[in-house]
Amino acid sequence: MPDFMKILQQAQEMQGRFQKIQEELDQITVTGAAGGGMVTAEVTGTSKIKKIKLDASVVNPADLEMLEDLIVVAVSDAQAKAQQAAQAKMGEITGGLNLPFKLPFG
Repeated sequence: MPDFMKILQQAQEMQGRFQKIQEELDQITVTGAAGGGMVTAEVTGTSKIKKIKLDASVVNPADLEMLEDLIVVAVSDAQAKAQQAAQAKMGEITGGLNLPFKLPFG
């Protein structure tokens, strides 16, 4: 039984480290851009959208589809950067192991 208790303790420690990393990622802000920076999106390290910024020159009522596309690209760019930040943080815990599952905040 001592091995089981040790495994349980290690699992609890790992869970605590994952929680700490998620809290750290919530404090990180990354920025994605589209249209040469005319549309930017800020997201947390856990991919929560914080801010969308639009240059007035891209706001054309006659071409809302282009603006919508630029927003999607900027948000996707920011989320990809957030995922990279999350993977880097997780690498600190796992020692660079390639985990066979997706992180819950990625």
